[in-house]
Amino acid sequence: MCGETAKKEPTNIALDVHAHLIPVGQEPFPFFSGVDWQDGKLTIDGHTVGLKKIFDVEALTSWMTEYSVEEAYVSLPPPVYRQELNEADSRQWFGYLNEQLLAQCELHNSKLKALPHLPLEHPQLALEIAREYGSKGIPGFALAAGGPNTPVYSADELDVVWQELNKQEAFVLIHPGGCCDGRLKAFYLSNLVGNPYETGVAVSHLIFKGIPSQHPNIKFCLVHGGGVVPMLVGRWCQGFETNRPGVDSSLETPDKAIKRFYMDCITHSADAVELTAKTIGQERIMFGSDWPFPMGFVKPTQDMAEFAEELKLAICNNRPDQKV
Repeated sequence: MCGETAKKEPTNIALDVHAHLIPVGQEPFPFFSGVDWQDGKLTIDGHTVGLKKIFDVEALTSWMTEYSVEEAYVSLPPPVYRQELNEADSRQWFGYLNEQLLAQCELHNSKLKALPHLPLEHPQLALEIAREYGSKGIPGFALAAGGPNTPVYSADELDVVWQELNKQEAFVLIHPGGCCDGRLKAFYLSNLVGNPYETGVAVSHLIFKGIPSQHPNIKFCLVHGGGVVPMLVGRWCQGFETNRPGVDSSLETPDKAIKRFYMDCITHSADAVELTAKTIGQERIMFGSDWPFPMGFVKPTQDMAEFAEELKLAICNNRPDQKV
């Protein structure tokens, strides 16, 4: 098991690709309309973020020490995506958050690496951010899948963003944003169903436009075990083979395209993680915690207890910067 076993020496986790922080600067969230910071609580557009650890970089590094996590890629969580903002407000908002995230990770440079957020709802702004941070030694960026105002990933206006990320050979974490399906407001379904569904929609647009093969240097990584993607690849292939309307069957087939992706291990099911391994290859599954959210793997030893030992060992050691 990662972190500890009864019969074996502890195994370190080389990299957590999916940890979160909301960074708070010396002047917390200055002058942002709709944002209130009082007594360590953040309210954004009427929604209060209740997890205190999400603001605490020291809590993250302590957790990493406890579970022998050597390094983490840190990104902003969905409560701060604010996909409804206009471009001017989004520039100010992510200008603050990305800079603070980079600053906090630099305080723990041997352990933490920032993934600045690219607001794809404003493609030119996303391109500016990618160019600005691409020279700062970061491993890559984080993007929202789905949500209000965010274009589908096959949209022509995003072509310049994919070109820039390909040039940088960037690691790109795809994380669900807001879910726009009103039917999922009950029972926490916007998370339980909406998150994996939005990942599937985003990836289908990438594959059916041929973006992974056209920009092969981008290291796309899907959180939550790829969401619904591992279950859909066979159906996508059938769409290619039977020339369904709108499908360009001259492109790389989905079963080949999906092997260009990485995924984290947060499936909450040993059977599901085995399917993920068969879909993309065991060497492309990496550890992700979703720290500090309770839907993640914040107790790695316990959360991966039922995983096959060989797969567990691969998850603990795989990194996107190793040759596969």
